[in-house]
Amino acid sequence: MNIFSVKPKIYFDKGSIEYLNTIRNKRVCIVTDPFILKSGAVDNIVNIFKANEVKYEIFSEIKPDPSIETVAAGVNKMRTFKPDVIIALGGGSSIDATKSIILFTIKILNSNGDKYNRPLFIAIPTTSGTGSEVTSFSVITMGTTKFPLVDEEMVPDIAIIDADFVKTVPPQITADTAMDVLTHAIEAYVSKNSSDYTDALAEKTVKLVFGYLLRAYKDGNDMVAREKLHNASCMAGMAFTNANLGINHSIAHTVGGNFHIPHGRANSIVLPYVIKYNAELQGQRETEAARKYADLSRILGLPCSSTEEGVISIICAIKVLMRETNIPSNLKEANVNKNELFSKLESMVDAALKDNCTKTNPRIPSKEDIVSLIKEIYED
Repeated sequence: MNIFSVKPKIYFDKGSIEYLNTIRNKRVCIVTDPFILKSGAVDNIVNIFKANEVKYEIFSEIKPDPSIETVAAGVNKMRTFKPDVIIALGGGSSIDATKSIILFTIKILNSNGDKYNRPLFIAIPTTSGTGSEVTSFSVITMGTTKFPLVDEEMVPDIAIIDADFVKTVPPQITADTAMDVLTHAIEAYVSKNSSDYTDALAEKTVKLVFGYLLRAYKDGNDMVAREKLHNASCMAGMAFTNANLGINHSIAHTVGGNFHIPHGRANSIVLPYVIKYNAELQGQRETEAARKYADLSRILGLPCSSTEEGVISIICAIKVLMRETNIPSNLKEANVNKNELFSKLESMVDAALKDNCTKTNPRIPSKEDIVSLIKEIYED
């Protein structure tokens, strides 16, 4: 029996941050990173709370690829302050860390007999990428390994999708995060757990990314493009939290963790190779994944007189987006050291096979398959 869950209430469009005026007589903890704090973005929230005399505290120790140590520090903050409301302001790292902080705080306090009800969880993304504001996923780093955690308790209650928070995002981060959105949508679309509901969200997301990424990349003040990509990120999140992902993310998790490549960029580099692998164009039969990749080409108006041509078209279109946004086409171009990669290859392959995303990939990979893929992704 399948289920499609859309738990968060989503406030979107310009100025949706005004929702925070409804919070009165509560203790609020704002979780963010040092850059967001310094940028002044937090002031948009703090000014509302000051005007309404809301008691708040700020935890701004979040770093990229949040570690278990960062989560532990956040848990200590929560155990002391015990907020009624917790607001995650930032990119995927801040929202993912906040999810884990909430989950572990509740477990620790309740196991100690200190009853603490789950706080109202509000997520405000400042990048158009992860879709973490509507998902049950949280990626935490231990050493060089990224661990995707999945728990329905981590889904935010409220998501505020306000494009004002992304209008100053630099062009390259805009591109990296938008390609992350595209990967979320495409992986959800061909996932073993895909459905009519997730397909609809994925298809719309793909159209929005192809329609607006280059506009936002070339002109960060194009607020229509910014808003469309911000909405696309959220919709892709709704798609993959219900359908899950695939080996694109499994490989990107281990590559990014070992070589410190931004997550969206790692996903983008891997994407054309995984589409080719999943489509199995040289196989004995036409696969469902290949047909769905071809469907995306038809939706985008790309050449698609056959399934094979459709698959090739979507791969070529992705490579064009990457080229136009200065994203490396392979790991060699991303300055990954070949000797270091090959020395870590066995542990990386093991990590990819164990990754939670692998189980819903449309094609079940063997160890040899992942080895071949990573070698190909290094230098095509």
